[in-house]
Amino acid sequence: MMAEDRRTRRTRRAMRDALVSLVLERGYAPLTVEDITERADIARATFYSHCRDKEDLFTRVTTDLLQELGERLTPLAAESGAGLTGKPLLELFRHAEQERDLYRVILRGEGDGKPLGVFTDESVRRVAEVFRERADQSGIRPRIDPELLARAWVGEQFAVLRWWLEQDPRPMPAEDVAAHLRDLARHGRHWASGADG
Repeated sequence: MMAEDRRTRRTRRAMRDALVSLVLERGYAPLTVEDITERADIARATFYSHCRDKEDLFTRVTTDLLQELGERLTPLAAESGAGLTGKPLLELFRHAEQERDLYRVILRGEGDGKPLGVFTDESVRRVAEVFRERADQSGIRPRIDPELLARAWVGEQFAVLRWWLEQDPRPMPAEDVAAHLRDLARHGRHWASGADG
């Protein structure tokens, strides 16, 4: 059973790597299942035993990435309590750096933007939940609806994350960009622009 699990994981990883590398080379639209199986060095029957089509593969790859990210962020979000430590944000950037190519194809909107929509909506759901929990724990009432606030926060992160990942070399370390975003969240755009001084 364990050998089968390892083989399944290897196959899925090969499919994922093939999809990502091909999208970066050619774009998503022209890709076929045959392109993916050839690059992954697997039979078409093997592909279809895991996925219906390339869209299903991309969705599964995105869902797996979200699950992995969630496992890394959950303890950090709980640890930060009511404060804005920036630790979950830094972990997002570190995870993105480790999975750079996959994040790039998602954040570019490949696949008619559907994986980006899944990634964004799930991230917003999680962030809004954290905002609501922090407000309840602190006994405060948010001035802006947590859903809207979460969408603004996630959109800002993803815009910066895409810009950061597309640079080679990266314009600054993950720690610095996360700290800048944390400060922006703490103090606001007016402060960040230097207009308050």
